[in-house]
Amino acid sequence: MDDPFDSSVNLEEAHLKEGYDEGYKDGLVGGRDEGKQVGLKVGFEVGEELGFYSGCIHIWTSAIQIDPTCFSSRAKTAIAQMQDLINKYPLMDPEDLQVQEIMDALRLKFKMLCSSLHVKLQYNGYPAEANDIQF
Repeated sequence: MDDPFDSSVNLEEAHLKEGYDEGYKDGLVGGRDEGKQVGLKVGFEVGEELGFYSGCIHIWTSAIQIDPTCFSSRAKTAIAQMQDLINKYPLMDPEDLQVQEIMDALRLKFKMLCSSLHVKLQYNGYPAEANDIQF
């Protein structure tokens, strides 16, 4: 004889599996969208910081072209090293393991250069109200 409660147990298991499968699919879609939003935001912030350093390098390089004696040889070397670090940054491969090392080296080199030039420049990121930009 069949147990009349077997169908109830099987029904519960079927609904549990169906709910899990639906939740998993929804999680994949939601996770993908959230990942895209985070990636856009972080990518924008990294690009902005690299652009700031690149702009500083262009200004200093232009000053050197106008007056080659305006900076010490040590400062010129540091400027060239910063340019090399920016050129090495893997823009098209954000999962490259060197990304953080290059960015840390770039920040350190920038601080040392600003100190040696007696310049008070600091990258603070985008203004607070602009951080709420939605993509």
